[in-house]
Amino acid sequence: MFDGYDSCSEDTSSSSSSDESEEEVAPLPSSLPIIKNNGQVYTYPDGKSGMATCEMCGMVGVRDAFYSKTKRFCSVSCSRSYSSNSKKASILARLQGKPPTKKAKVLQKQPLVAKLAAYAQYQATLQNQAKTKAAVPVEGFSWGNYINSNSFTAAPVTCFRHAPMGTCWGDISEGVRVEVPNTDCSLPTKVFWIAGIVKLAGYNALLRYEGFENDSSLDFWCNICGSDIHPVGWCATSGKPLVPPRTIQHKYTNWKAFLVKRLTGAKTLPPDFSQKVSESMQYPFKTAMRVEVVDKTHLCRTRVAVVDSVIGGRLRLVYEESEDKSDDFWCHMYSPLIHHVGWSRSIGHRFKRSDLTKKQDGHFDAPPHLFLKVKEVDSAGEWFKEGMKLEAIDPLNLSAICVATIRKVLADGYLMIGIDGSEAADGSDWFCYHATSPSIFPVGFCEINMIELTPPRGYAKLPFKWFDYLRETDSIAAPVKLFNKEVPNHGFHVGMKLEAVDLMEPRLVCVATVTRIIHRLLRIHFDGWEEEYDQWVDCESPDLYPVGWCQLTGYQLQPPAPQSSRDSQSSSSKQKKKAKSQQYKGHKKMPSLQLKEELLDGEEYSFLQGASDQESNGSASYYIKQEP
Repeated sequence: MFDGYDSCSEDTSSSSSSDESEEEVAPLPSSLPIIKNNGQVYTYPDGKSGMATCEMCGMVGVRDAFYSKTKRFCSVSCSRSYSSNSKKASILARLQGKPPTKKAKVLQKQPLVAKLAAYAQYQATLQNQAKTKAAVPVEGFSWGNYINSNSFTAAPVTCFRHAPMGTCWGDISEGVRVEVPNTDCSLPTKVFWIAGIVKLAGYNALLRYEGFENDSSLDFWCNICGSDIHPVGWCATSGKPLVPPRTIQHKYTNWKAFLVKRLTGAKTLPPDFSQKVSESMQYPFKTAMRVEVVDKTHLCRTRVAVVDSVIGGRLRLVYEESEDKSDDFWCHMYSPLIHHVGWSRSIGHRFKRSDLTKKQDGHFDAPPHLFLKVKEVDSAGEWFKEGMKLEAIDPLNLSAICVATIRKVLADGYLMIGIDGSEAADGSDWFCYHATSPSIFPVGFCEINMIELTPPRGYAKLPFKWFDYLRETDSIAAPVKLFNKEVPNHGFHVGMKLEAVDLMEPRLVCVATVTRIIHRLLRIHFDGWEEEYDQWVDCESPDLYPVGWCQLTGYQLQPPAPQSSRDSQSSSSKQKKKAKSQQYKGHKKMPSLQLKEELLDGEEYSFLQGASDQESNGSASYYIKQEP
C-alpha cells in the first residue's frame, strides 16, 4: 500500500520580480491543475514518509524530486522567493484550496500536524456536504451501458448553464486523472487508485485504472461529481492509501516510480471541485414560499401556489387551495411560467384570486429577485398590436408550431396569444409569452426553415399560404424586427443524448435525443417513443439537463419506453391526439429566428434564408430586407 502520491495545484509560476509582488495572482478557471512531481517532505500520522510539500507555493509531490538538501522547496525560484519574502503565499492557504496572493503576508511556520489537521477538517466538511447530493441509481437503466452499446454521444455539461457546474465545468475532458475507490482489491478497508477519463457523457465518465493501458476489462462508469471522485493528490493530503488493482499488481515492482512517470504533466480536477459542486447545488427557493404560476386548467390566468419541494432546482408547486396537496405543478425555478406574487396585477394579466382569506401559517412570498429576469423592451415606438399574426409553439401540443394571433398586449413586453382555429370562445386558452420569448416567430419562419406549420383547424385552402391567409383575414403580420433573433453559442449537435422534461407531463424527466437543430431551436425526441411526442425546445431551456443529472440530484429518470409500450403507442396515439386535454401541464420555450414570404401587408419583401438544421452556434445570419 502507498501513503499517497502527488497532489495538484494550479499551474502558477514562481516569479520573484518586485513588479509582480504587488499584484494578486489570478487563477485560470479555464485550465485544469497540472500534476507536478516536486515538493517538501512530510510525515503522516502513521509514521509513513516520502511525500513533500513546498513551503513556498504549497505544491505537493515526491520527496526525491525535491530541490536542495533540506527538501523544503520545489524549485530554486521558490527557495529564493521564500528567503527574500517576495512571495506571499502560505501552505495553509494552499491546502484550503485558496490561490496564493502576492499581497498576503508570509505566515510563520506552523507544525506540520496542525496543517494536516486543518486540511483534514476542511475535507470532512466537504464530504458532509456531498452526502446531501448522493447519487441515486435508476433501477433497470444504465446510461453507461446505453451509451456504450450504441456508441452514443452526450451533450457536454457546458451546454446547460442552469445545471450544476454548468458555468464552471472548465476543460474536464478525456485524459484527466482522478483518484477513485479501488474495487479490484481484497483488503477489508476502503482504498483508492488513480484512474483516467476514457469517455465523457454529461456528468458521467468512463474511467480506466492507471496501469491497465489498453485493457478495458475493468473500465467503469461513475458520476464525476460524486463524493468518491477526487483530484490527484487528495489521498496524499488526507492520509488515504493508494493501492494498485489486484489484476495488475504484478506488473511493476515500484508503483510509486510508475505513477511519477505516468502522472507528471497530466491534468486533474481542481482542488476545490467538490466544493464547487456543492455550491452549485444550493438553490434559493425554499419550501413554503408563495409564487404566481400558470393555472394548468385555464392557460389565460395565473394562481398562487406554494413551493412544496425543491429537487435539483425543479419546484413542485401546490396550488394554494389544494387541501390534500394533490393539485400540483412542476417546473424549474428559472421557468418563465412562475413569477413573484403581484406580478399579474402589475402587467394586467388575468389572475384567479384564492378563496383563502389570509396566508397559511409559515407561508411567505418569494422575493422578486429570485425569478428569471426578462429582457427590457421599448414599446414606445413600433410595437406589437392586437390582431397581428405570427407563428408560435402550441403549449398544448409542443411538437407543433401553429398559426397564431396576438389577442392582447400587456405591460412590460408581455403578450397574450391564441392559436388560430382552436381558441375557446371565452379566451381561456390564450397563453402568455414575452416579446423576447424564443417560443414565438415571425410569419414565414417555418417555411424558410422547412418546418411543417400547423394551419388553423378547419382551414381548407391547403397548402397553407401566409399571403392568402393574411388577405382573407384582413390582418397583418407582426413586424420581423420585433422578434428575438439572438442565437447563443449553445454547443448542441444532432444525435446528442441528454435528460429532458416531458413538458406535457412536467414531473417526468426522460432519456432524450436532439434530432434537429435550427439555430437555437432544438427538436427533442424521447427515446423509445413515437416522433409525434417530440417537442420543440429552446437551447437555453431550463428543462434540459446533462446525462447524469437525475443521478446527481436524486431525481427519478424515466428510461426509454420498452418494446411493449412502443407497440401500444400506434393504436392509442391518434385517440390521445384527438382527446388532448385543455389542462396545461407544461409549456416550452422556443427559439426565434427568421421568416420568408413574397408579399406581406401589400409590400414586397425578399428573405435571406437561414440554413435549416444548422448546427452553427454563432450569430444568426438570417434577416429580411425590404426591396425598394
